Amino acid sequence: MYALFEEAGKFQAGRVLAEADASSQIELETGKRVKVKAANILLKFDKPQPAELIAGAQGLAQGIELDLAWEFAPDEEFGFADLAREYFSDKASLEQQAATLFRLFEAPHYFRRAGKGRFRKAPAEIVQQALAAIEKKKQVQQQIAAWAAELGAGSCPPPIREQLFRILFKPDKNSPEYKAVVEASRTTRTPPLALLQGAGAIDSAYQFHWKRFLFDHFPKGTGFPPLAAPAIGGDLPVADVAAFSIDDSSTTEIDDALSVQGLGTGTVTVGIHIAAPGLALQPGSPIDHVARQRLSTVYMPGHKITMLPDEVVQAYTLQEGRDCPAVSLYVDFDEATLVMRDSATRVERVPIVANLRHDQLDAHVSQAWLEGGAAPADVPAPAARLREPLSFLWRLARQLKSARELVRGKPESFSRPDYNFRLVGHDGGEPTGGEQVEITVRRRGAPLDLIVAEAMILANSTWGQLLADLGVPGIYRSQASLAPGVKVRMGTKAAPHAGIGVKCYAWSTSPLRRYTDLVNQWQIIAAARHGRTAALAAPFKPKDAELFSIISSFDAAATAYNGYQAGMERFWTLQYVRQKKLQDLVGTVFREGLVRADDLPLVLPAMGAEGLPRGTQVRVRLGAIDDITLEVTGTVLERLDTAAAGLSAEDDSAEEEEPVAGPIAIAVDVNEAGEPDNGADNPPS
Repeated sequence: MYALFEEAGKFQAGRVLAEADASSQIELETGKRVKVKAANILLKFDKPQPAELIAGAQGLAQGIELDLAWEFAPDEEFGFADLAREYFSDKASLEQQAATLFRLFEAPHYFRRAGKGRFRKAPAEIVQQALAAIEKKKQVQQQIAAWAAELGAGSCPPPIREQLFRILFKPDKNSPEYKAVVEASRTTRTPPLALLQGAGAIDSAYQFHWKRFLFDHFPKGTGFPPLAAPAIGGDLPVADVAAFSIDDSSTTEIDDALSVQGLGTGTVTVGIHIAAPGLALQPGSPIDHVARQRLSTVYMPGHKITMLPDEVVQAYTLQEGRDCPAVSLYVDFDEATLVMRDSATRVERVPIVANLRHDQLDAHVSQAWLEGGAAPADVPAPAARLREPLSFLWRLARQLKSARELVRGKPESFSRPDYNFRLVGHDGGEPTGGEQVEITVRRRGAPLDLIVAEAMILANSTWGQLLADLGVPGIYRSQASLAPGVKVRMGTKAAPHAGIGVKCYAWSTSPLRRYTDLVNQWQIIAAARHGRTAALAAPFKPKDAELFSIISSFDAAATAYNGYQAGMERFWTLQYVRQKKLQDLVGTVFREGLVRADDLPLVLPAMGAEGLPRGTQVRVRLGAIDDITLEVTGTVLERLDTAAAGLSAEDDSAEEEEPVAGPIAIAVDVNEAGEPDNGADNPPS
């Protein structure tokens, strides 16, 4: 005797070997023996063979009309054999009974399961809803197939183009647009990104990178709500100084300026003046909410997304010709020995006499000129008038740098230059990606660059120590040592920064561009105004959870923004290579198989560089450029030297974080199995 039974939602049949009241032992066609509960056995029969019965019943089941079967079914609970006798005849065969069982089981929208082999017909309204859903799903499947066919034929349907970035990076894997891309990719055996490129979904490589960044970090756009810059209340004293800033011409958020007093008196007072939005903007205000959401200005060649609205920036920027609100650090130095004697912090208005620009002055303001050499005839007048203050600041900057290097235990390395990108004829709006690009070198450690850098380090370290002495929490950057793998961390307590060579370091000099600096400025203003009671008056108290939240958010934003800036600098570097029709370049091996160009901000893998010593100079033939992945490869043509150029471990550590292009990580998985349909498992295609 044979038995048909249900086990874990599947129907099986086999020969009954032994039978008891509660269970039976059944041998399947494969020879496997299973113990089956009596309640799970639905049919017993002597013939035909089990496999023959199941095959015949499955074929017959597809011919059963569900609408008609539903009409024949009683309103109360019933068994499958009962319905078989209503549907076929009162003498329904074994095969017809099994076919009815299979058909009822696979139609839960018509018949609800009420037990093993038992069913109850669904209410009419539920059936109609289910049928409508099935029809809708059928139409969606047809739409998916149509879109997939279009993609395979090289054309991108508008709905997929509109959802491009969501499909690639944050997909709803049940959406028809996503499924169409997966189906087309499987059918054409083409990677999803290449498929979409070939179908014209990506019109512009630049727009692809730009819109992807906006999708991830500015989904509501880069515009600002209507916000007015609050006026700074109270009468601030006007400082008796003539301050000047040093920035690039593209800088509109002028955060810092310098002044020098007392030259020739034996004691020189250097003023470091920082724009003071913190005097007007308060934590929790509408503008603060905007700044905290953005956390930093985003920079990229030819464009930027500011942390604050332009009208707010212009209200507090250190603009030439104005008396600007500022938080000022005054440091007294012995004019001969440059020993620091005293420091003081003041909240005041500072007269700004000049906004000097690196790109206009770096070629003229040389070390020789600052050290008393003959003045070149072409030194711009604003710099010429400030020669004496600049000369003292240059002398001081070198002294401060030397003192830090003693703490660091080794000199700072400026072996790699900084590069400036300029889009020719561009007005600062959103680029198109087709502009001509100029790349120039800005030498790190150039006089004006060093003057500003050392002044900001002095301010950040001095103010960080001031907050620590008064018990006022701040946001600090620290590095325990220069050992490989020891990274810079952010925290709320003062700690040494081995990389810079200072006891503590609190970012405080860019409050118009970095939210951490704005937070620290609020704390510094409290310290300047309240002294020993500053901890009670400061907006953020010791162990304030808000500070830790700000640090976490800023770290994440800075990582994303810096990554995008590096990616767009690489994009424009590759455009420069293409525009200049460069075929070869000279570079230096700095890691296994990787070469860094000597005259461009470009790192690339080069065939033939494997096994060459670090520091080896080579000539590389460039391969094809991919503007989407930002990949370019090279082949070593010749080795230009035989001795390693002596890259330092510090250089190597820094370059470990230098961006090297690679495949773009997308969230489209063409290997995922399709979702089950009507309760049956669909095998992966």
